[in-house]
Amino acid sequence: MLSAEGLTTRAVTTGRARRAWRIALAGMACCALLALGAAPASALVDLSGPAFQILAPGEDGGLPPTQFSTDQGMLYDALTPHRGNVTAKIIEEDYLPEKFGVQGPVLRTENTGRAGLVIERDSHDIPHVFGETRADVMFGSGWIAAEDRGFLLRLGLGPAYTAALEIPGVSPFGLLLSARSFTPSAQAVEYVANQKNTLLEHGAKGEQVLSDLESWVEGVNAYEQTLPPQARLRTVTLADAIAGFAFIGSIFGNGGGGEVANSDLLAGLESQLGTSEGLKVFRDLRQVNDAEAPTTTTKPFPYDTVPTGPTPGSLVIDHGSASASAVQAASTAKAARRKASNFLVVGAAHTKSGHPLAVMGPQLGYFYPEIVMQADLHGGGIDAQGIIAPISPYVFIGRGRDFAWSLTSAGSQNTMQFLEKLCNTDKSPATRSSDHYLYNGECIPLKTIDAGLLGAGGGESEHEVFFKESVHGPISGTVTVKGEPYAIAKERSTRGREPVGEIAFSDFDSNVVHSPEQFFATANELETTFNMSYLDSKRIAYFSTGRLPILAPGTDPSLPTLGTGEYDWQGFLSEEQHPHEVAPASERFTNWNNKPAPEWGAASDQYNYGPVHRVQLYTGFGEKMTEAKDVSIMNKAATTDLGGVQDWPLVKQVLDGGPAPSPLAEQAVALVDSWVHEKEASRFGEQRPRGPGPAIFDAAWAPIAEAVLGPVLGELLPEFKSIDSPADIPSFDGGWYSYVNKDLRSELGQPVSAPYSRNYCGNGSLEACRASLWAAIQATVEKLTATQGSNPSRWKAAKQRITFAPGILPYSMRWTNRSTFQQVIEFTGHQE
Repeated sequence: MLSAEGLTTRAVTTGRARRAWRIALAGMACCALLALGAAPASALVDLSGPAFQILAPGEDGGLPPTQFSTDQGMLYDALTPHRGNVTAKIIEEDYLPEKFGVQGPVLRTENTGRAGLVIERDSHDIPHVFGETRADVMFGSGWIAAEDRGFLLRLGLGPAYTAALEIPGVSPFGLLLSARSFTPSAQAVEYVANQKNTLLEHGAKGEQVLSDLESWVEGVNAYEQTLPPQARLRTVTLADAIAGFAFIGSIFGNGGGGEVANSDLLAGLESQLGTSEGLKVFRDLRQVNDAEAPTTTTKPFPYDTVPTGPTPGSLVIDHGSASASAVQAASTAKAARRKASNFLVVGAAHTKSGHPLAVMGPQLGYFYPEIVMQADLHGGGIDAQGIIAPISPYVFIGRGRDFAWSLTSAGSQNTMQFLEKLCNTDKSPATRSSDHYLYNGECIPLKTIDAGLLGAGGGESEHEVFFKESVHGPISGTVTVKGEPYAIAKERSTRGREPVGEIAFSDFDSNVVHSPEQFFATANELETTFNMSYLDSKRIAYFSTGRLPILAPGTDPSLPTLGTGEYDWQGFLSEEQHPHEVAPASERFTNWNNKPAPEWGAASDQYNYGPVHRVQLYTGFGEKMTEAKDVSIMNKAATTDLGGVQDWPLVKQVLDGGPAPSPLAEQAVALVDSWVHEKEASRFGEQRPRGPGPAIFDAAWAPIAEAVLGPVLGELLPEFKSIDSPADIPSFDGGWYSYVNKDLRSELGQPVSAPYSRNYCGNGSLEACRASLWAAIQATVEKLTATQGSNPSRWKAAKQRITFAPGILPYSMRWTNRSTFQQVIEFTGHQE
């Protein structure tokens, strides 16, 4: 972890130089305005009604922190205690305007030295960029990226190449957070730089993106030249921008890649339970296409479901045969994924104004510097406001003149693992080679990639990084199948073509989207995998994006694919095959990273598309909805316990069928029940509610969940916990909430659609199930008694506040589970 004391002198010098530069700029406020002859905002077309935004902790991302580093965090924090009682006045107080142009006084105007470009800063230091040409605007976007996120660029430019290369076992985000350097090799830079050709293959749109990126690079470097030489970022290149876009996708825009871990689990289940029963339990746990899973659209879109016939193209590995490097690479990849974004979009027939409205935004994690920045861009056909990833010129989530859009991570399967059958070139088993594999009938060598120099850190010294790759991608390690060796390759559909997805954001920013149909076409240009929401003054719409592969017949999406050639991908989904819908005015769209559509298969690393999902906490929609009511629904859900609401009533029903093992256990259950029913399982509090109810439930949940699945999983319980943890408190982006819910309903004889293949708790005996749950409660109270005393009414949950990684910002907020950046918006006019 970084600390303020541990920063380099160069980084601190950079922060001070930036602050001094900003103070100097304040005295130049009128000069650039006079050059254009009028305030740039005067000619803007803005068809929004009430429009607001927030980014925690603030727009500034420099060192040392300024007042603009935490000013929005204070507003963000102020909303939390209102829970479900947000008013229009509170929104005006706790959010910032998201109207085009500077609202209120201009804090300062920057002198970039570029004719035709004006950058105004509003009272929260958010930049508003006005250009005479598109190139001016893109240059300005680069300028503000260097100014507001130069420290982040310094930390992230090198690690971004590890994302573009997909180096096995290396976490790009982990490198950034630990300030560990990576210097790409000449081979790596060439590989990334050549991806500009994938843009040129897309004609005029691709050429425009390439031109935009070049102007952005020019702006970054121009700003850096204003700093003292010792404080400057190294010269930024087009290849850096391409690698940076891959970096963002690696965190939020990929899904799948868990096939080998699944195969290992299946092998263990088949060994423990037999081939038939083991496969049934595996299907139960995977929840690939659970009929009870909440979805964003109700229209079915069949994709990657459970195969109905034989699957000779998918392999079950020998249990426990994954090499150490393969296990480490899988753990690293899993840790890098982040999903907590949301949107709540309401159609016109249900709103008081007669126009659609939304609260929506991405949960990017709580960091300082925040990994995105706010901006307002205008000129040369560009009109967009929202957030920019400071490695790209575009607003990628935000609003245009007459519409707004947002993203949540969809996690659909754009990444898969192939098993390459290793072969020997001289046909002698005694000299079997691990660097040749069988493909299309030939024994061919794996390619060696010189990735670059990884800096010292984490107990490792500085060293050169090499890895192998096949036609399917980088090799992370080996496994055996029936004793024969295979190498694990990871194929990602966007690898080697990273910048193509930026065509979508170019179009969103360029006043070419004015209808749901145009929104669908533009969203389909985004090749990473996201759920996208849309609203204008009349309609709302939804689209799930990604360059998603069509699997060969005879394969199982949950398991690794045989890499010998005959089971390679068969193309990619068309626009019409992606989940999408234009909602009638009476409908709404909600998403909190839940399943996109019925019959849409869960990616191989996704175990939580079951009957319980945190999106079900969005309740209370009705007629005559307002922005305040929509925000209230979101804000209340952000401090509500999912397991308490969805699962505790079922646990309590089972427990009620028999006596408690002790008066203390009985008292503990009563305290949890009171918290759930009287306080609506609220987790609101200065640190979190510190009363006994959540304290007991937090401590008891994992034992309860393990008591449900444990009788069947047996010795495999720890292995499954490593794939999918029983508890994900307090974000609920995972956890065994669905397993407990569906199984206990079955045990209690309640209605269940698509029940599991068996009852798990108590191995099918309700009496044994009840005993195991009471045992979990008893063990919990004994543990809490040992740590907090014998009076349950005095037990308290652990303190928790939001802090900003990696620890250089001395500021924290009340715990809440909301989007890091959020829009509250509706439109009252439309541009055809």
